[in-house]
Amino acid sequence: MIALIGLALGIVVGIVLQPDVPAVLQPYLPIAVVAALDTLAGGLRATLDGVFNAHVFITSFLFNVLIAAFLVFLGDQLGVGAQLSTAVIVVLGIRIFSNAAAIRRLLFRS
Repeated sequence: MIALIGLALGIVVGIVLQPDVPAVLQPYLPIAVVAALDTLAGGLRATLDGVFNAHVFITSFLFNVLIAAFLVFLGDQLGVGAQLSTAVIVVLGIRIFSNAAAIRRLLFRS
């Protein structure tokens, strides 16, 4: 429930304030959003499994976003930013779909 409230609050604040992302941070924003969505999917799955822990959720959220952004930064420094960004998106996408399948099974008991 905390995650949904935070997500709704973040969306409202983003719509009202319409912040501009500095050009230097723009390559990292899509990766950070996907990492955050991965954490949200994992948090929902943990809630449905009955093992949700707010401390684990918050630290996972922060570390996932930071690690994903660091990998993109490292790829930029090595000159392979696009390839490493794609790899991060693929891995996080697999995790999101895996969590979505588990959530579907839990919700529909199938």
